[in-house]
Amino acid sequence: MAWGGYIGWGGFNVADFMNQLESLGFFQYLLPFLLIFALVYAILTEIPVFKDKRGPAVIIALATGLLALQLGFVPAFFQAVFPNLGIGLSILLVALVLAGAFLVGDKGSKEMTAFKWIFFGLGALIFLVVTFASLSDIQFVGSNWWQMYGGLVVVLLVLAGVIVAVVVGSKHE
Repeated sequence: MAWGGYIGWGGFNVADFMNQLESLGFFQYLLPFLLIFALVYAILTEIPVFKDKRGPAVIIALATGLLALQLGFVPAFFQAVFPNLGIGLSILLVALVLAGAFLVGDKGSKEMTAFKWIFFGLGALIFLVVTFASLSDIQFVGSNWWQMYGGLVVVLLVLAGVIVAVVVGSKHE
């Protein structure tokens, strides 16, 4: 038996609670709405026009959040992108832990600079894989887009990485 469904007390368990939230539309509608509302509101309150006028910013953010959920495309995209993002972040975390265990250097050293560029590249690669996988999951680019063009994308990214490495390496010498 798995632990996930049996952690709890007095007849309560986490799996039943999560299933109840899902049946209420918490993950499909409420969380995407809150995320969109918060992002739009944060952006609007930084614009000088809405700096001192919070009321119109709230109304615009509320309307944007509700309109985004109207056709179901946004909830479907969120259901595809965030699990893939979790996997990508896990890969990046493992790579950081392993690199941190073996990398020794001062903050401004060449090793640390190379370390930053390597992890920037790894993060960019994970971003692209998560994006393409998520768009493929919701049939945005077509279900076989990554199979058709994935190799080409990887080759182009490696080629771009080599070009950047040569250009950056030649400037320091």
